[in-house]
Amino acid sequence: MPKRILLLTFFYPPDLSAGSFRAQALVEALREQSGDGVQIDVLTTQPNRYHCHASVTDAFEQEGRVRVRRIQLPAHKSGFVDQAKSFAAFAYQADRLAREDRYDLVIATSSRLMTAVLGAWIAYRQRAALYLDIRDLFVKNVKELFRVPVGKPLSKLFGVLERWAFRRADKINLVSPGFLKHFQDKYPNRHFSLYSNGIDDDFLKFPQSPVVPTIAHRPLQVLYAGNIGDGQGLHLIVPELAQRLQGRVHFRVVGAGGRVQMLREAVASGRLDNVELIAPMPRDQLLDIYHQADVLFLHLNDFRAFRRVLPSKLFEYAATGKPIWAGVAGYASDFLAAEVSNAVVFAPCNVDQAVLALERLRLEQMPRPEFVKRFARSLIMQPMAKDVLTLLKDR
Repeated sequence: MPKRILLLTFFYPPDLSAGSFRAQALVEALREQSGDGVQIDVLTTQPNRYHCHASVTDAFEQEGRVRVRRIQLPAHKSGFVDQAKSFAAFAYQADRLAREDRYDLVIATSSRLMTAVLGAWIAYRQRAALYLDIRDLFVKNVKELFRVPVGKPLSKLFGVLERWAFRRADKINLVSPGFLKHFQDKYPNRHFSLYSNGIDDDFLKFPQSPVVPTIAHRPLQVLYAGNIGDGQGLHLIVPELAQRLQGRVHFRVVGAGGRVQMLREAVASGRLDNVELIAPMPRDQLLDIYHQADVLFLHLNDFRAFRRVLPSKLFEYAATGKPIWAGVAGYASDFLAAEVSNAVVFAPCNVDQAVLALERLRLEQMPRPEFVKRFARSLIMQPMAKDVLTLLKDR
């Protein structure tokens, strides 16, 4: 009788998110290494990462030993309440579907904790091994995302759920080494692995050219591509930067999220004609936008918890060889200084520092072959899959 693995992920291709691409790469690595005696089931959602880009795809797919089932969620936007309702719908359906089979191993890749809790519940009920892939410091973030008096009780509630899930897990992976001390202090008896985010194949093939862009007689084309929420804080930095750099810089912001309307209103009220807001798009179209950019922009809000984060966006940015202009602090800042050439950093939400940092960039494409070699996602997923599969040996 084949052994069975259940992978829980809220996002999975064709959805557009770092979590979906990571989950797919892990499935491919598990398929390659597990042999014919292992069946892999993926429980995920219909594409829903961005409300404006949601589309329905096949609810059921099977390719060899991999079966993907997608759960339809109610219509939602990016607010916390809407997201909570959507996850509740996913959890209810996923739990029901999981009962149809008997699993030996449950894997949950989770950014906002609750997918990890769902995985722990299913593994507990089925007496299966549990592997958690943790992509965020959700409990710490809640304190800063929500004001008094809501933040503290919410953080305590999620803290209880985190402890239950972590203590149930057989293995826990942290996507950022910056998380390690935090979780070691909280769970000193647990061992954590550190399989980070990486570079997808699409960006491994990104054309490299040492030609300096011709920008003497046109504004610098600056691109941000990704989520537009409280975590990124673009509404707190881009409008003022655009005002200060009017005539010198043209911002293209590709994405959606909970703060896109606030950003749109700030751009309109400032009558900023050098900020272009573009809806999310498929990866192949986005690559064309990357080609047109002179500089790639990244920003995280000024939250203490974000000083431990390593944004997945950094990996694809670095793979392009383009100059990187980043408003980050803590571990992400240290990582850029140590690993990525031609990248400048400024303190989050600090416009004066951002302007000065831009002046230090070399405005040319500079290949980063050693970085690309070290952080190709397919290479990172191979040892991670091997680590996961050790949990099947005694089953």
